[in-house]
Amino acid sequence: MSALSIAEVIEARARRPESIAEAAALRTRRPLLGESGRMMIVAADHPARGALSAGRNPLAMANRAELLDRLRTALARPGVDGVLGTADVLEDLLLLGALENKVVIGSMNRGGLAGASFELDDRFTGHRAEDLHRMRFDAGKLLLRLDLDDPGSLNTMQGAAGAINELAERGLIAMVEPFLSRRVEGGVRNDLSAAAVARAITIASGLGGTSAYTWLKVPVVDEIDEIGRALEATTLPTVLLGGEVPDDPGAAQRRWREALTLPHVRGLVVGRSLLYPHDDDVAGAVDAAVALL
Repeated sequence: MSALSIAEVIEARARRPESIAEAAALRTRRPLLGESGRMMIVAADHPARGALSAGRNPLAMANRAELLDRLRTALARPGVDGVLGTADVLEDLLLLGALENKVVIGSMNRGGLAGASFELDDRFTGHRAEDLHRMRFDAGKLLLRLDLDDPGSLNTMQGAAGAINELAERGLIAMVEPFLSRRVEGGVRNDLSAAAVARAITIASGLGGTSAYTWLKVPVVDEIDEIGRALEATTLPTVLLGGEVPDDPGAAQRRWREALTLPHVRGLVVGRSLLYPHDDDVAGAVDAAVALL
């Protein structure tokens, strides 16, 4: 299929919405893991949850044309395996021809917007398992934030278990990002201690009728021994999340390098720190991350 320009994407959405399904049907797919057994995924699910800042720019991700241009640059770099995003972003990339031979992970939920009174209500507002299957995507990502003082967390667990079952029935990976969370001064904070991360991992690992298709997406804490102890709680494949744009990219890369030596860890899922690096060199930031693998 031929790639479109961003202007043509806008026109296609207005005049031929069916072209999205056509592009999905024609897309060339690839195995989840390549020969190296490692995975480098670029994350772009931030805008749908209203998280538009990157570094010191509070609206960095608000310009869709610029975001797509940065994503195309990242996805074209050697060693980049795929992308994680919501339906709107992934469909733009489909029309742009940027998802050929890439792993595509759809973001399934993020009802709990940061700063909202319903911030911990992470009900499913994105892809459903049936959507991912129809679009010939490869996995679904879901957030699992649990506050032991919030009765609503039981609904969160139940929704996550249902999504894991529905994905597994279709042979699709469920990439679960688990946290023990709590409200602090009106906001939600995730507990990144080894004990809390281990506990969250064990809860996530046990959800659903099978864990055969469950992967975990976990944060890299400052001490490598801490994440190592936490990952002793499971045998499930694990990827590391990137988080905010770091003030010290070198220190972040050292933590990633150390964590990647752990047997569970299969790769990185990183967004803003690659798409909006301090020096604005997207290709350089992506290449540095790929080199760690």
